[in-house]
Amino acid sequence: MNQAQNIKLILFPLLFLILISCKENPDTEESSSLSAETESQIDSLFLEWEMADYPGGSVGIMRDGEIVYAKGFGLASLEYGIPNTDSTLYNIASVSKQFTAYAMLLLQSQGKLSLNDEIHQYFPDLHELGYPITIKQMVHHTSGLRSLHALMHMAGWRGQDKRTNEDLMRLMHRQEALNFRPGDEYLYCNTGYMLMAEIVEQISGQNFISWMDENVFTPVGMEHTYVEEEYDLVSKNNATSYNWYSQDSSYRYAVPYWGYVGSGNIHTNIYDLLKWQDFLNNPPDGQKETVAAMFERGILNNGDTLDYAFGMSTFQDYHGEQGFGHGGSIGGFRASIQSVPEHQLNVVVLTNFSNSEPAEKAFRIIDIVLEKAIEEETSDEEAETETAKPMAVSPEVSGEYYSPELSTTYYLKLSDDETVTIGHTRHGTFDMQMLSQDTLSGDHYAMREIVLKRNPSGKIAGFTASNGRVRNMRFVKVR
Repeated sequence: MNQAQNIKLILFPLLFLILISCKENPDTEESSSLSAETESQIDSLFLEWEMADYPGGSVGIMRDGEIVYAKGFGLASLEYGIPNTDSTLYNIASVSKQFTAYAMLLLQSQGKLSLNDEIHQYFPDLHELGYPITIKQMVHHTSGLRSLHALMHMAGWRGQDKRTNEDLMRLMHRQEALNFRPGDEYLYCNTGYMLMAEIVEQISGQNFISWMDENVFTPVGMEHTYVEEEYDLVSKNNATSYNWYSQDSSYRYAVPYWGYVGSGNIHTNIYDLLKWQDFLNNPPDGQKETVAAMFERGILNNGDTLDYAFGMSTFQDYHGEQGFGHGGSIGGFRASIQSVPEHQLNVVVLTNFSNSEPAEKAFRIIDIVLEKAIEEETSDEEAETETAKPMAVSPEVSGEYYSPELSTTYYLKLSDDETVTIGHTRHGTFDMQMLSQDTLSGDHYAMREIVLKRNPSGKIAGFTASNGRVRNMRFVKVR
């Protein structure tokens, strides 16, 4: 018997055993992969993104640790007809928050901070705001801090103005009050996450961008992920973001003029985000305790438990399933990542146009993959709307009102036809409606509600203004 025959006698039985083993124990990829019908159903969710001259996005699905779907749709650049691919990079906006929250847990595990630390420990120059605020309250959006964009809108900033962490700190050093007592409420707040980025830099003595790369992205294997503070920097393989204007059926550049970090401005692709989700679902030895804390939901002072954990929302009963995820929005970029740990299912939808509704599509993918029979919800009830009746307005409301916390001035004016307008040098003039003797309402993003404040003699001395994420900002009538 020659050497070749000997090799055959050895190899053939081995090959036979391998084949039998594969039949009896299908590998993970085969058991995890999507059927042709399922893949077709998912493709159909993105047919609109494949129309000519249309932006789109990238979609990734992981099942049991294996990537079973990764596709790009539509155009990354409308100008040059460059398509989105499965590796295109996008700004993921507020999805970035969970990475900052993880940084806090990582530093705590190293004994370098405590989530119960009060923020004045790191920012001693801030005004005493009436109550102590902890890092954990900033993580869970229960700090009562006024949020970045709402503050800047009220201060006269426009959407196209560049905004940085340094700009926020200048505003924060002028703040004298909170929206509410810390722990009393949940109110989404970018400010807290930006302050956490500053805390990372104080503790590490390192730039937040490089610290995140060395301590978070690289260890997880996220090779294409980075924090970007220069919004106008040209970066390779990044999609361009667009807004859709239905008035003239056109797309416009949606440039994200915001150069802040901590609460947003991470750029990445679907592959790296799927790695991150898998890391959260299956943390390596030595990281299990730290990662487990990511799912700790906030608790209010009254004992109520929030759906919000560490930079991510949890869903307790989505068609019978539990999971976690988050969305993001900046410029024309939209992002949604969702995970159902029980089924080891992770879904990422990243897009580069503002009316893309990625969260809706991500949850629809979950339904398709898990073969959920969803009944359409219908209702014959029509919502009743009440039209507020305009009230008589005192001429005394006219005047100039100044905010020392924002260093800005608004002008209220009562016209001859009883119309009340409010003006600002940067926002222009817009209408306000008198809802009660001392309450005015408007629909401008800078000013939603004004409550007039009177001195002991009943004269108007100023007002407090609110716009959603800023409440009761004090303005003094100066003339």
